[in-house]
Amino acid sequence: LTLGNVILHTGDTLDSPCLTYAHHAGLGDEDPISIGDHERAHVYQYLALGLLFLPMYFLCGGISHENRFEQAADRYARCGRGWWPWPRPTPDER
Repeated sequence: LTLGNVILHTGDTLDSPCLTYAHHAGLGDEDPISIGDHERAHVYQYLALGLLFLPMYFLCGGISHENRFEQAADRYARCGRGWWPWPRPTPDER
């Protein structure tokens, strides 16, 4: 759980592997990700959005595989980039 820029974790280490929400929903069979990297993406999201983070998180679906904040956190945990929940526009869209 991430509150602001603090990660609360009861396990032994933040390097613990975990399955994604999409995996639990039966939508993927990907390898486990690091819970620390996933939660670190939420810290970055909070740092960018401030107090708007929590309302926007819940407006996007709350704790669900459909929430773009969760999708971005999983993406960041898998490849180390892409923590922002909205993709950048391509040069054609600018």
